[in-house]
Amino acid sequence: MSRPTPPGIAFAVATLGIAVFSCMDALMKGLTIAIGAYNTMLWRSLAGALIGALFHFARGPARPAASTLRLHFHRGLVATAMALLFFWGLARVPMAQAIALTFIAPLIAIFLAGLLLKERIDRRAIVASLIAFAGVLLILAGQARMELGREAFAGAIAILLSAVCYAYNIILMRRQALVADGREVAFYQNVTVGLFLALAAPVLAVVPDAEHAPALLGAAMLATLSLFLLTWAYGRAETSYLAPVEYTAFVWASILGYLVFDERVGPLTVAGALLIAGGCLMAARRKPVPMGNLEGAT
Repeated sequence: MSRPTPPGIAFAVATLGIAVFSCMDALMKGLTIAIGAYNTMLWRSLAGALIGALFHFARGPARPAASTLRLHFHRGLVATAMALLFFWGLARVPMAQAIALTFIAPLIAIFLAGLLLKERIDRRAIVASLIAFAGVLLILAGQARMELGREAFAGAIAILLSAVCYAYNIILMRRQALVADGREVAFYQNVTVGLFLALAAPVLAVVPDAEHAPALLGAAMLATLSLFLLTWAYGRAETSYLAPVEYTAFVWASILGYLVFDERVGPLTVAGALLIAGGCLMAARRKPVPMGNLEGAT
């Protein structure tokens, strides 16, 4: 039996995965503004499938079990809805504000982990959810104060809906990590998302100009790397223990939003993000359970 990975190592790797994912978000925001959410997701997914195939098939992997393929298919469907909602909203909302709204996802994931993965939920989660909800209201109030317009409000609602999908996506990522490695997960997620999006290709697909190719390729590479890192981490620690790493994305979003899109972070957005993060940390605050106690989750 291999030696267990210290939880702190898994936490650090997951944090790096979020940093990589945040850089991908910045590329995707620019692409979505230029060519739309659908075409950005379609071409990034196809590029990601090719990149993923190079790493996945290079080792001559065995064909996944039918149950594992169903899990890949399931997560691909959820990821498609999640990503389209998020990137459509991200094109209309400042990056830091968008990421702050997604902070509600880890809290939802903690409840889902208790329901679906049978992980213990502390009673403080109820109080924490109220604190986090107050943070969401603060962010929306800050948005109204900045007078970003109806488009920004619609974008915020889309991001909140995406956060619900992302919470379930975290649970599916945990399940995948227990039956497949990062290379397999990255390959099949890109393939399934690409296939779902391709269903609308005859009506919506447009071949992007060559000038967008480097950004699309870069986004695909960053997404694949992030998936690999997060899958590795979630295969070695509990969902409720790793969920707080999501909050580090706010720092990256604030920096990248300012440097790339000249976006300012308002005080209500910061206050709201702190409330949501504080609420989620309150709910998740407990010692992680050893991996050996989680075999029944598969």
